[in-house]
Amino acid sequence: MNNLIRHTSWVVLAIFLSSCSAKNISSSYYFEHKDQVEKIEESYKAIYKRSPFTLAFADRQFRIVTLDILTDSMSYIYEFEVDEPRLNDTLLKYHLPVTGVNTLIHDMLAIRCTWVNNFDYYVDEKKRSTIFLSIKPTVSHPFLSDKRYYILTFFNQPQYFDEQGRLVDKRKAKRIRKINGEIFHRITDKVCYTVSSQFR
Repeated sequence: MNNLIRHTSWVVLAIFLSSCSAKNISSSYYFEHKDQVEKIEESYKAIYKRSPFTLAFADRQFRIVTLDILTDSMSYIYEFEVDEPRLNDTLLKYHLPVTGVNTLIHDMLAIRCTWVNNFDYYVDEKKRSTIFLSIKPTVSHPFLSDKRYYILTFFNQPQYFDEQGRLVDKRKAKRIRKINGEIFHRITDKVCYTVSSQFR
């Protein structure tokens, strides 16, 4: 009887851990919040074209937002409380749309998106760009709340993947493509995920 209980417990634990795998967590998050995530990606991309910047939440309670302004020669990092008036003054100073950025912050807050950034990389010596979103899914069990960061990345065109769903350089050349040192896995043809030990 004890062996049966022990065996059943292991099976239940294995099913639980499988359901909480990086792929399931990332895919579930993406499809559950698909409209909001795509809105964040599109809004950020449009504002970034006006003036390069990144946004991140600096605390677990999502009360402090970090704004990183990128200029030709410098990077200026500011920290504000959400809805703090000084944030708007800074946005105006760097010609960023006040309403657009504040809406972006609240959209990120609503779905626990901790960071959004544009990342440049090269394929065959041609510059490409992708949008990174770091997400913080709600984990129901403290055993799984380790310091891992789930990152979604958005490409402008469909990508190639190997039989394991890993991002590769070309359809026939099965060389795994790493971006920022990370291996990415397929969610859709243009959306991937990775799990990183680094916030950014």
